[in-house]
Amino acid sequence: ERGLEQPGPKPVKTVPAHHAAVRAANAADVAEIFGQDGAGMFEVGQTIEQGYPVRLDLNKFVKRSSGIFGATGTGKSFLTRMILAGLMREDVAGALVFDMHNEYAFDDTDSDRGVTVRGLKSLFGSKVQVAALGKGAMVRGNTPDFTLELAMSDFRTSDVELLGDALNLTDTAGVTLNALGRAFGANWFAEFMKLEAGAVETDPETGKTYPADNSVAAWARQNNVHDKAAEALHRKLQLIADRDYVVETPAYDAVRDIVDKLEAGRHVILSFGKYDDERDYLLVSNVLTRRIREQWVKKTDEAKTMGNSPPRPLMIAIEEAHKLLNPHIASQTAFGIIARELRKYYVTLLVVDQRPSGIDDEIMPQLGTRITG
Repeated sequence: ERGLEQPGPKPVKTVPAHHAAVRAANAADVAEIFGQDGAGMFEVGQTIEQGYPVRLDLNKFVKRSSGIFGATGTGKSFLTRMILAGLMREDVAGALVFDMHNEYAFDDTDSDRGVTVRGLKSLFGSKVQVAALGKGAMVRGNTPDFTLELAMSDFRTSDVELLGDALNLTDTAGVTLNALGRAFGANWFAEFMKLEAGAVETDPETGKTYPADNSVAAWARQNNVHDKAAEALHRKLQLIADRDYVVETPAYDAVRDIVDKLEAGRHVILSFGKYDDERDYLLVSNVLTRRIREQWVKKTDEAKTMGNSPPRPLMIAIEEAHKLLNPHIASQTAFGIIARELRKYYVTLLVVDQRPSGIDDEIMPQLGTRITG
């Protein structure tokens, strides 16, 4: 005897036959698909005609990486802000937001409607900590909760290789970077910047000039690197070294501070302020994410081996994600690694982009929830 059919929605296997009965969805149907009201259920909007609530199960949402896609002006940032607000209100995970265009932290104006849109800092107060790049930096005229400086020793040679296009690096730059890593180890950036480009000394007897001991060219010749290639790389890296937020020895370990804040139940928004250049975004977001992920990996491993509680789930929101997840560099960035790990270490991504076609084909299938406008 056939058992009773399981109630509830079933997968669609075929197109309904001609003359099949059709009715408009009611509130119960929408709730069946999108979830009932309850803990962790966040109402993101209503159906257009009937006004039935459409809910997102945030506890499930943070278990896989997610994506919000749409052309400019379709409301990506508005929706992202709303979902982050839900995540913060329900406290299902910590949020680390890389706010490239300074849109999420403080109140903003909706240019279409001329109304004020509240920022996440306004909504949640001290629960949301706003960071800005460089000592004394401001965010749209607002004072951040703390400022962020990165130590030169935080940068790996692989971080600079990610900037190949942004810095217009040549193929020989990789050879020079490898030599720098071998010669100076973790302190390669500071030591390389201490060398002088074009410094020469003159032989008093012959009058001929040769590279001075502290010159880039002298180092290059000692390490079997083309001296012109080394000098070209030195000039390009000077652009990064001159940034206010890059220092040899920061006053304190800001990355450790961010990890502590996230673990203590707070959320962190890093506003890039005046540094909205692609180079700053690629470099800072990757360096920070790599170090923060290392802490989550360590805590997860400790939980497994020592019986500690696992780390607080963390969702990292990135705008213009194709810059960090395109096919050329996705395998090298910390973000590409996180997307493939499927929350093994309690870290997932919220990728926001207007060009999903620019994101690596191996990353897109890992996104558990996609909202496309």
